[in-house]
Amino acid sequence: MKLLDDLLELLYPTRCVFCHKLTPHREKVCANCLRTLPRVPSAAQKQSFPHISACVSPLYYEGDVRRSLLRYKFGGLSFYAEEYADFVVKCIDENDIICDSITWVPLSRRRLRKRGYDQARLLAEAIAARTGLPCVRTLVKIRDNPPQSRTEKASERRANAAGAYSAAPDTEYAGKRFLLVDDIVTTGATLSECASVLRRAGAASVSAATLARAKLG
Repeated sequence: MKLLDDLLELLYPTRCVFCHKLTPHREKVCANCLRTLPRVPSAAQKQSFPHISACVSPLYYEGDVRRSLLRYKFGGLSFYAEEYADFVVKCIDENDIICDSITWVPLSRRRLRKRGYDQARLLAEAIAARTGLPCVRTLVKIRDNPPQSRTEKASERRANAAGAYSAAPDTEYAGKRFLLVDDIVTTGATLSECASVLRRAGAASVSAATLARAKLG
């Protein structure tokens, strides 16, 4: 087995998920990144948005974190979700986020076909595997609106997200406490819209978690 591992490492050397540099011993996150990642201070990890009781994020969306997420979303590196989940779960635990089920902000069918995977779903599933909670599909994207990255003002982002999601059929919502997962949060417009749909469907509460948050202002 060790010989096979050594051969695989020779053919496919391991790179750090964040800085993308080669790492020893098949480490997925290098020691330097563990020390220098742009971490959100503990006291600032929790944000509030409409319809969401709390939204937590362990990292800022800048530098190597930003470049890593771009590779994850657009470079086919879907396995990054497993490493991201460790950071998010630790943040959830430290902020005492309580939920019954994990869910995610879904892609449109067109973007899912183009990308081949839903990055928020993979992250949600990895978080669920670590927490032992069920991961359930609660939302459907019914309008293929432009990416939020193309808009700057919070009002424009809210308008862009409005009416883009609906509750998934055959899902139990009444009285449930959901944790809504996405990769990045900026103004919270998308998370708030999704949470509004879940609350109207009967959810008792909606919290949210993302790997990274934008620095605003």
